[in-house]
Amino acid sequence: NKRGQGEIMNMRTGVWAGTALSLLLASAAQAALVSRLGGQAVYDTDRNITWLADANLAASNTFGVSGITDTGQMSWTTANEWTAAMNTANYLGYSDWRLPTTPQPDPSCNGQVGRDSYGYYCTGSEMGHLFYGELGGVAGYSIGMTYNDNFDLFSNVQAGLYWSGTSYAPISAQAWRFSFGDGLQGPSLKYYAYASRAWAVRPGDVIPLPGALWLLGSALGVLGAVRCKVQ
Repeated sequence: NKRGQGEIMNMRTGVWAGTALSLLLASAAQAALVSRLGGQAVYDTDRNITWLADANLAASNTFGVSGITDTGQMSWTTANEWTAAMNTANYLGYSDWRLPTTPQPDPSCNGQVGRDSYGYYCTGSEMGHLFYGELGGVAGYSIGMTYNDNFDLFSNVQAGLYWSGTSYAPISAQAWRFSFGDGLQGPSLKYYAYASRAWAVRPGDVIPLPGALWLLGSALGVLGAVRCKVQ
């Protein structure tokens, strides 16, 4: 009867909807790095953060902040001022850019002293995760020498130091930094302006989730139309 057929179609619709959602989520999970905003940003599905695709944007756009060299190097204080200026400018449509974080302690590091984690293999930090986990970096080697296809999603990646937004707890005058020249993590004096650069990141994706749900809703609409014809 029609009622029985309707119940069967409802069950099938639920199964198809669940399958569609699973495929959607699985697709996102499989692609750890995804190009966004026409190649201006890169979304990391593992950490749910979005990187600037230009790893040395400060060399070409200071956002009016002084103290940045022509090659993009700056002090830690200037690096924070630079991301703040990005937010004031609502760069790429967002105002929550920041420097990457370096959680402490980090058991993945090969150097451990008390609650300080340093050295190689520090995948707990956002930059370490990018270097080792996403770009295929190898400890002791420049990212420009050992990398995978994900490297092509970025531009102007420097084989040198980048500031973390995390201060070094034992010495307030220092902050953590990470080297894309060899995969080494450690602290550095915040005022030292001619060694480190800034690579901005923001939380979440730059494509809102409702866009993905809209695609799912469209699929469910088609399934609903089919169900109506059967009843």
